[in-house]
Amino acid sequence: MGRPYTALLLVPTGIGARVGGFAGDALPVARALAAAVDCLVTHPNVLNGATLFWPLKNVLYVEGYGLDRFCAGEWFLRPVRQNRVGVVLDAGIPEDLRQRHLQVLQAAQATLGLDIGPWRLTPRPLGVSVSFSPAGASQGSLAQPDALLETAQELVRLGAEALAVVARFPDDLDFSRYEQGQGVDPLAGAEAILSHLVVRELGIPCAHAPAFYPDPAPKPVHPRAAAEEVGFTFLPSVLAGLSYAPQFVKRGDPPQPGDLTAEQVDSVIAPATAFGGPGLLYLASRPRPPLFIAVEENATVMQVHPRQLGIPHVAVSSYLEAIGVVVAHRAGVALSSLQLPG
Repeated sequence: MGRPYTALLLVPTGIGARVGGFAGDALPVARALAAAVDCLVTHPNVLNGATLFWPLKNVLYVEGYGLDRFCAGEWFLRPVRQNRVGVVLDAGIPEDLRQRHLQVLQAAQATLGLDIGPWRLTPRPLGVSVSFSPAGASQGSLAQPDALLETAQELVRLGAEALAVVARFPDDLDFSRYEQGQGVDPLAGAEAILSHLVVRELGIPCAHAPAFYPDPAPKPVHPRAAAEEVGFTFLPSVLAGLSYAPQFVKRGDPPQPGDLTAEQVDSVIAPATAFGGPGLLYLASRPRPPLFIAVEENATVMQVHPRQLGIPHVAVSSYLEAIGVVVAHRAGVALSSLQLPG
């Protein structure tokens, strides 16, 4: 029996991915792929479905900045049984909306048995704003990053091992195309800034949930966006994911059995037009890179194909085909032997 097989499933945030660019709509892919491997590494954008979540024992929930450091070989991933999750609430959240989020904390502890640590309000509103790049990718900015870090550091001192951040977003964002299964999630770029900042500065798992008032008049939406319409907050899936997110271990710290390193990644599955991220480029530069699988059906607003970067890869039309390639690779079966000559 060979060593455990590890796959990395990437769907970059905020680039309008046809699969994974909406409300946890890449979760079916993750569930199917997890059944074909020993360990699957992926990120909150794939697994979070607002109030919907699916626990997967062999899946590691890793924030994007931490994932880049992992792929660079600078950080290892250390699986845990349970994290104590602290919660940062933006002082800009109105009191009634804040109460909705506090109810989620209570329910997560009483109903799911999660270890929810202390929560704190930031000393000042975070001042989140949203914009788009010339290519159409979601971007954002944070007016008070120090307020976020000050609160996050306090929660870590109080014993939090992972952090959920709930920030107030503007009410005037246009979700019309997104709600119909088109376009780019306006929130994603700003959400990434929030979690990246915390992980970069504190080195612990972090994920974000936006704070909004629900639409007073529910309307039909595309199935891929529907998970965000069935509750008052997006926080439940974030708490569930962070409760078992692996801890980050810097290279040079004493290793432990079970720590996962970039050298152990056997295959990487990503949208065919989104191969320009740091994590993918780090892995591609390794002396023995993993097998890269480019999924053509998962169109994005980006246009960075592995062939443009000189990255050897297998092009597949769908995630179903990608999973078949992973199964063959794990079994040591040459792909050419599964294809008819000519």
